[in-house]
Amino acid sequence: MGFLLETLFGGLMVGMLYALVALGFVLIYKASGVFNFAQGAMVLFAALAMARFSEWIPQWLGLENKTIANILAFGAATASMVAVAWLVERLALRKLVNQPPIALLMATLGISYFIDGAGQLLFGSAVYRIDVGMPKDPMIVMEKTFEGGLLLSQEDLYAALISALLVATLTLFFQKTRTGRALRAVADDHQAAQSIGIPLSRIWVVVWSIGGIVALVAGIIWGSKLGVQFSISLVALKAFPVVILGGLTSVPGAIVGGLLIGVGEKLSEIYLGPYVGGGIENWFAYVLALAFLLIRPQGLFGDKIIDRV
Repeated sequence: MGFLLETLFGGLMVGMLYALVALGFVLIYKASGVFNFAQGAMVLFAALAMARFSEWIPQWLGLENKTIANILAFGAATASMVAVAWLVERLALRKLVNQPPIALLMATLGISYFIDGAGQLLFGSAVYRIDVGMPKDPMIVMEKTFEGGLLLSQEDLYAALISALLVATLTLFFQKTRTGRALRAVADDHQAAQSIGIPLSRIWVVVWSIGGIVALVAGIIWGSKLGVQFSISLVALKAFPVVILGGLTSVPGAIVGGLLIGVGEKLSEIYLGPYVGGGIENWFAYVLALAFLLIRPQGLFGDKIIDRV
């Protein structure tokens, strides 16, 4: 029983990280109605910015306090992601207002390659380290309940708490604020939103900035765990099944989808892996997403689209 609970906790922690990356896809889709293929590149760019600024700022300012240096680096990385959002809107999205969704989709592919190249040009292509002080030593809990207790990763626990706090904040933002309602209106119909005075260009800058900040948090967490390297952009591939499972238009769906896939991967690897030769953790999420596409294409919490002719 103790081993099963350890596996479940591990899956939930990883699932929250998947959900955090998937959240970026959902935010962009809710505001523009297009799937953002650049989200993985944004995670990488943000992680590179955080890693490099945390190295450069102490040198530039002569700081010895690591906490202050990390705070300043986070601010600089956030400013970088806002600048990326402004450039994306100015150079690409502004030209594609009221164009077919496929045009926006292809634009995000081009933006992805642009951000990848800009990341290498500005910050380098080596493997970098992010250290924001999250404890890496495991901890043992519930020793009196289970023999030997449960072994949990403190880093995963902190990462899951940060992810949950960010998700709760964004959910409130979308539901309770005027800008959040404007974002949802733009997602429903660009032309109708413009006709009632919602500035589309400003809304897109806001949502891409929020998507950049989400990518930054995800990049910091993944960079802290794995190091900042260009394979980190592939983490976004695991977010594809998450948004398919939860629904492209649902913030809670991204969370539930991430948790289900995280737990499903861990359980299937432990209990089904020995029967299929292992490696099931690499493809389990995609098989599950395919099953959902066949049974419920809009996902668990997505809006069902009905076209009347």
